[in-house]
Amino acid sequence: MDITKFVMMTDLNEYECEMLDLMLEAFGVPDSLTRLQLMSLFDQDEATAFAMVQALTREGLVAESGKHGDYELPEKLVLKPKGEKFLKEGGFSRRYQMEQQKPVEVGGTLAKLQQQNMRLQNEKLANAGEINKLQKSIDNLKTRQYIWWVLILIALIIGYFVGRANGAHVIKHH
Repeated sequence: MDITKFVMMTDLNEYECEMLDLMLEAFGVPDSLTRLQLMSLFDQDEATAFAMVQALTREGLVAESGKHGDYELPEKLVLKPKGEKFLKEGGFSRRYQMEQQKPVEVGGTLAKLQQQNMRLQNEKLANAGEINKLQKSIDNLKTRQYIWWVLILIALIIGYFVGRANGAHVIKHH
Protein backbone atom coordinates (compact mmCIF):
# COMPACT_ATOMS: atom_id res chain seq x y z
CA MET A 1 0.00 0.00 0.00
CA ASP A 2 1.50 3.32 -0.99
CA ILE A 3 1.46 6.34 1.30
CA THR A 4 -1.39 8.15 -0.52
CA LYS A 5 -3.70 5.20 0.03
CA PHE A 6 -2.69 5.05 3.69
CA VAL A 7 -3.27 8.77 4.13
CA MET A 8 -6.60 8.52 2.37
CA MET A 9 -7.78 5.63 4.54
CA THR A 10 -6.94 7.53 7.69
CA ASP A 11 -8.93 10.47 6.33
CA LEU A 12 -12.08 8.42 5.76
CA ASN A 13 -14.44 7.12 8.40
CA GLU A 14 -16.59 3.99 8.07
CA TYR A 15 -19.63 5.91 6.84
CA GLU A 16 -17.63 7.63 4.09
CA CYS A 17 -16.21 4.28 3.00
CA GLU A 18 -19.73 2.87 2.75
CA MET A 19 -20.83 5.94 0.76
CA LEU A 20 -17.94 5.48 -1.67
CA ASP A 21 -18.87 1.80 -2.13
CA LEU A 22 -22.52 2.74 -2.74
CA MET A 23 -21.36 5.29 -5.28
CA LEU A 24 -19.27 2.67 -7.09
CA GLU A 25 -22.24 0.28 -7.03
CA ALA A 26 -24.45 3.00 -8.56
CA PHE A 27 -22.55 2.82 -11.85
CA GLY A 28 -24.90 1.08 -14.27
CA VAL A 29 -24.42 -0.99 -17.38
CA PRO A 30 -22.75 1.83 -19.35
CA ASP A 31 -20.34 2.14 -16.39
CA SER A 32 -20.95 5.85 -16.03
CA LEU A 33 -22.82 8.36 -13.89
CA THR A 34 -24.01 11.77 -15.06
CA ARG A 35 -23.84 14.93 -13.00
CA LEU A 36 -27.61 14.72 -12.42
CA GLN A 37 -27.34 11.12 -11.22
CA LEU A 38 -24.55 12.09 -8.84
CA MET A 39 -26.60 14.97 -7.47
CA SER A 40 -29.64 12.73 -6.87
CA LEU A 41 -27.40 10.09 -5.27
CA PHE A 42 -26.25 12.70 -2.72
CA ASP A 43 -29.64 14.43 -2.25
CA GLN A 44 -28.48 17.51 -4.19
CA ASP A 45 -25.52 18.01 -1.80
CA GLU A 46 -22.88 19.02 -4.33
CA ALA A 47 -20.13 19.55 -1.73
CA THR A 48 -20.38 15.97 -0.46
CA ALA A 49 -20.70 14.57 -3.99
CA PHE A 50 -17.64 16.58 -5.06
CA ALA A 51 -15.60 15.29 -2.10
CA MET A 52 -16.55 11.69 -2.91
CA VAL A 53 -15.72 12.14 -6.60
CA GLN A 54 -12.32 13.54 -5.57
CA ALA A 55 -11.69 10.50 -3.37
CA LEU A 56 -12.55 8.08 -6.20
CA THR A 57 -10.45 10.06 -8.69
CA ARG A 58 -7.49 10.15 -6.28
CA GLU A 59 -7.71 6.36 -6.04
CA GLY A 60 -7.76 6.08 -9.83
CA LEU A 61 -11.09 4.20 -9.78
CA VAL A 62 -13.02 6.64 -11.99
CA ALA A 63 -12.32 9.06 -14.82
CA GLU A 64 -13.96 12.45 -15.19
CA SER A 65 -15.45 13.44 -18.49
CA GLY A 66 -16.96 16.70 -19.71
CA LYS A 67 -16.36 20.32 -18.82
CA HIS A 68 -16.44 21.39 -15.20
CA GLY A 69 -14.83 23.94 -12.91
CA ASP A 70 -12.30 23.29 -10.15
CA TYR A 71 -15.01 22.84 -7.52
CA GLU A 72 -17.82 21.42 -9.61
CA LEU A 73 -18.91 17.94 -10.47
CA PRO A 74 -17.93 16.70 -13.91
CA GLU A 75 -20.68 16.20 -16.52
CA LYS A 76 -19.95 12.50 -16.48
CA LEU A 77 -18.03 10.06 -14.32
CA VAL A 78 -16.77 6.84 -15.92
CA LEU A 79 -15.97 3.72 -13.89
CA LYS A 80 -12.55 2.30 -14.73
CA PRO A 81 -11.94 -1.48 -14.77
CA LYS A 82 -9.77 -0.96 -11.69
CA GLY A 83 -12.85 0.47 -9.91
CA GLU A 84 -14.99 -2.51 -10.82
CA LYS A 85 -12.31 -4.93 -9.60
CA PHE A 86 -11.82 -2.90 -6.40
CA LEU A 87 -15.57 -3.07 -5.66
CA LYS A 88 -15.68 -6.85 -6.29
CA GLU A 89 -12.85 -7.26 -3.78
CA GLY A 90 -14.91 -5.57 -1.07
CA GLY A 91 -14.25 -1.92 -1.85
CA PHE A 92 -13.56 0.80 0.67
CA SER A 93 -15.53 -0.86 3.45
CA ARG A 94 -13.40 -4.01 3.29
CA ARG A 95 -10.20 -1.95 3.17
CA TYR A 96 -11.44 0.13 6.12
CA GLN A 97 -12.14 -3.04 8.13
CA MET A 98 -8.68 -4.42 7.25
CA GLU A 99 -7.06 -1.16 8.41
CA GLN A 100 -8.98 -1.33 11.68
CA GLN A 101 -7.63 -4.83 12.34
CA LYS A 102 -3.98 -3.79 12.04
CA PRO A 103 -2.73 -3.27 15.59
CA VAL A 104 0.80 -3.82 14.27
CA GLU A 105 0.64 -0.40 12.55
CA VAL A 106 -0.51 1.19 15.79
CA GLY A 107 2.10 -0.73 17.77
CA GLY A 108 4.78 0.34 15.32
CA THR A 109 3.63 3.91 15.56
CA LEU A 110 3.48 3.62 19.35
CA ALA A 111 7.04 2.28 19.43
CA LYS A 112 8.19 5.16 17.22
CA LEU A 113 6.45 7.65 19.50
CA GLN A 114 8.06 6.04 22.55
CA GLN A 115 11.48 6.24 20.88
CA GLN A 116 10.90 9.88 20.00
CA ASN A 117 9.71 10.56 23.54
CA MET A 118 12.87 8.99 24.98
CA ARG A 119 15.05 10.97 22.57
CA LEU A 120 13.28 14.19 23.54
CA GLN A 121 13.61 13.40 27.25
CA ASN A 122 17.34 12.76 26.78
CA GLU A 123 17.62 16.02 24.85
CA LYS A 124 15.75 17.80 27.62
CA LEU A 125 18.14 16.38 30.24
CA ALA A 126 21.16 17.36 28.14
CA ASN A 127 19.74 20.88 27.72
CA ALA A 128 19.01 21.12 31.44
CA GLY A 129 22.62 20.10 32.14
CA GLU A 130 23.89 22.72 29.69
CA ILE A 131 21.63 25.37 31.27
CA ASN A 132 22.93 24.41 34.72
CA LYS A 133 26.54 24.66 33.51
CA LEU A 134 25.89 28.07 31.93
CA GLN A 135 24.14 29.28 35.10
CA LYS A 136 27.19 28.29 37.18
CA SER A 137 29.41 30.13 34.70
CA ILE A 138 27.21 33.25 35.00
CA ASP A 139 27.28 33.00 38.80
CA ASN A 140 31.11 32.70 38.76
CA LEU A 141 31.37 35.76 36.51
CA LYS A 142 29.02 37.74 38.77
CA THR A 143 31.12 36.75 41.81
CA ARG A 144 34.31 37.89 40.03
CA GLN A 145 32.59 41.15 39.08
CA TYR A 146 31.64 41.76 42.74
CA ILE A 147 35.20 40.97 43.85
CA TRP A 148 36.56 43.48 41.30
CA TRP A 149 34.09 46.14 42.48
CA VAL A 150 35.12 45.51 46.09
CA LEU A 151 38.85 45.67 45.16
CA ILE A 152 38.29 48.91 43.23
CA LEU A 153 36.34 50.36 46.15
CA ILE A 154 39.11 49.33 48.60
CA ALA A 155 41.74 50.83 46.26
CA LEU A 156 39.74 54.08 46.12
CA ILE A 157 39.38 54.18 49.89
CA ILE A 158 43.09 53.45 50.42
CA GLY A 159 43.92 56.05 47.75
CA TYR A 160 41.69 58.57 49.51
CA PHE A 161 43.30 58.00 52.90
CA VAL A 162 46.84 57.91 51.48
CA GLY A 163 46.15 61.08 49.52
CA ARG A 164 44.58 62.73 52.52
CA ALA A 165 47.47 61.68 54.76
CA ASN A 166 49.99 62.99 52.21
CA GLY A 167 47.93 66.12 51.73
CA ALA A 168 47.80 66.74 55.48
CA HIS A 169 51.54 66.12 55.71
CA VAL A 170 52.21 68.60 52.87
CA ILE A 171 50.11 71.26 54.58
CA LYS A 172 52.06 70.93 57.86
CA HIS A 173 55.42 71.67 56.10
CA HIS A 174 54.27 74.99 54.77
